[in-house]
Amino acid sequence: MKTTLVTFFFAATALGSLTACHTENAAVAAQTAPPSVAVVSVAPEPVAITGEWIATLDGTVNAQIRPQVSGYLVRRTYREGAFVRKGDELFAIDRRPFEAALNQATARLAESQAQLAKAERDFARDKPLADQRAIAQSQLDNDVSARDAAQAAVSSAKAAVEAAQLNVGFTRVTSLVDGVAGIAVAQIGDLVGPTSVLTTVSQVNPIKVYFPISEQEYLAIADQVRTPATAAKLWQAGGGLALVLADGTTYPHHGSVVAVDRDIDPKMGTIRVSATFPNPGNILRPGQYGRVRAQTAVRQKALLVPQRAVSELQNGFQLRIVTADSKVAVRTVTLGARIGNRWIVEKGLQTNDRVVVDAPSLKDGTLVSPHPVALSTEAP
Repeated sequence: MKTTLVTFFFAATALGSLTACHTENAAVAAQTAPPSVAVVSVAPEPVAITGEWIATLDGTVNAQIRPQVSGYLVRRTYREGAFVRKGDELFAIDRRPFEAALNQATARLAESQAQLAKAERDFARDKPLADQRAIAQSQLDNDVSARDAAQAAVSSAKAAVEAAQLNVGFTRVTSLVDGVAGIAVAQIGDLVGPTSVLTTVSQVNPIKVYFPISEQEYLAIADQVRTPATAAKLWQAGGGLALVLADGTTYPHHGSVVAVDRDIDPKMGTIRVSATFPNPGNILRPGQYGRVRAQTAVRQKALLVPQRAVSELQNGFQLRIVTADSKVAVRTVTLGARIGNRWIVEKGLQTNDRVVVDAPSLKDGTLVSPHPVALSTEAP
C-alpha cells in the first residue's frame, strides 16, 4: 500500500511539471508571435474635392430710412420686423409747419402772377403808342423790363411752391425698397432730420452671402469670375453652393456666386466672394453666420487613407506601411484635402500600399501579421 502511494505521488508531480512547462511555452510563443494589425490597401479612385468657408449673411440691399425734412415724429405706421413694399409709409412727421410754408409760397405765386398780368397789360397798351411815337421809347423799355422781372418772379414763386409741396410730401417717410423693416431707432416725439436713421429696410429674397477664400483658391478660379455670367456658373457641380446654418442643418436651397471682391486682404491673405441664395419666406436674415460648402474639383486618381491612420508630428505627418516581408515601414507623407473621414495623400504613398489603420505606436521594422479591413467612407 505504501509503495502504491509513493508511485502515485511521483506520477502526479511529473504530470504537473509537464503541464506547467506546456503553459509556459505557449505563453512564450504568444509573446513572440507577430502582432496582428488591421491594414487597408490603397487604390486610385475618383473623389470630389469640397471646399468649406465661414459665411456671413446680409441683405441684397440695406436701405437706411432717413427723413428728408426736419421735424417731430408724430407716428410710426409700420409693424417692426414685417415685410414692407417700396413707397409704404413707415413714419410721419408733423406736417403743419410745411403746410403753412406751402400756403405762403402759394400766396407769393399768386401775387407774382398778378404783377406779371399788370406788366403784360402795360406792355400791350404802350407798344402801339411807342410805334406811333406817341410816347417815349424809354417808357416802352421800362414796360419790357417790368414784364421780364415779373416773369422771373413768377418762375421763382412756382419753384418755391414746388419745393414746399415736396416738403409736405416728405413728411411721409416711406420705404425705399421692398424688404423686411427693422426695429425703429427713433421714437414718437423725437426731433429728427436728414442725418437721423429711423430704421433699416433690407431686401432678403434673395439674400446675399459673403465668404472669404484663400489667395490660392482665388487663383484657381480667376479666369471664371471675370464676368457675372461665368461667375454664376462657378462651383455648380454637385448642385451648386450649399449653406450650412448655425444649428448644423443644411439650407434646402442652393446658391450661386455673384462676384469676387476687387482686392485681397493683405493681413489674412483672403479675398471676399459674394453669393446669393433664394430666401422664400424670409427665413434667413442679415447678420446670420453659417458655412458655405461647394464642390470645387474632381480628382480622378486620388489615394486616400483613413484619418486615424495618420500620425501628426511637429514637422509633418506619418503613415505606417506593411511591406512585402510583413514589416512596418514608417513614411512621411504630404496630405491634401480631407474627404469625409479620409485624407488624400499627395506625396509619400503608392498604389497598393498596405496602410496600418490603428497602430500608431509601431516602430519601423516591426514584424507584424496584417489582416485587411474595409472602412466606412462617411464623415465622422
